[in-house]
Amino acid sequence: MTKVLRSLPRVEAFLCAVLLAGCQTMSSPAVSNGLQVSPEAAERAKSEQPGDYFIGRRLVGQPFYFWGYVKKPGESWDRAKLVMLNEKIALAPDRARGATGSDNNFEYRLYGYFSSDHIYEAASGRFFPEFVLKRAELIDSKPPAIFPPDFLPQQKMFANWPRGALEPGVP
Repeated sequence: MTKVLRSLPRVEAFLCAVLLAGCQTMSSPAVSNGLQVSPEAAERAKSEQPGDYFIGRRLVGQPFYFWGYVKKPGESWDRAKLVMLNEKIALAPDRARGATGSDNNFEYRLYGYFSSDHIYEAASGRFFPEFVLKRAELIDSKPPAIFPPDFLPQQKMFANWPRGALEPGVP
């Protein structure tokens, strides 16, 4: 019995080593914002000049009321965020022209900032980061593709983004 008790710590150490060897750190899977960026759009993003502005791509689709995707210049579109636009300082470009929703897929240079707020959008059941718009300039009304076919009807922008979550992959 004494031999068994003396060998018990070795058995426990062995079992711990075996169990821990089977464990590994799992990195979180890459989170997709649903975009399918064309090679032309990817090259164009790389050539954007750094500066105190953002690049925005408008996404119009009923019944949703988000504005579109916003990213930093030079950043890949897969890092862009789908945002709600705060228009207290400046109206969205389509609304400023009196033609709401007429600028689907237009690309803009946006001046403004991300507030720390997330805005609930009832049609999607999701919270979106708020972008406070100060000014917008049209870059291109027919830019290279970043939206895959059937993007809105299939709601691909919500891949990996459960209802009620703040961002894709973040519960």
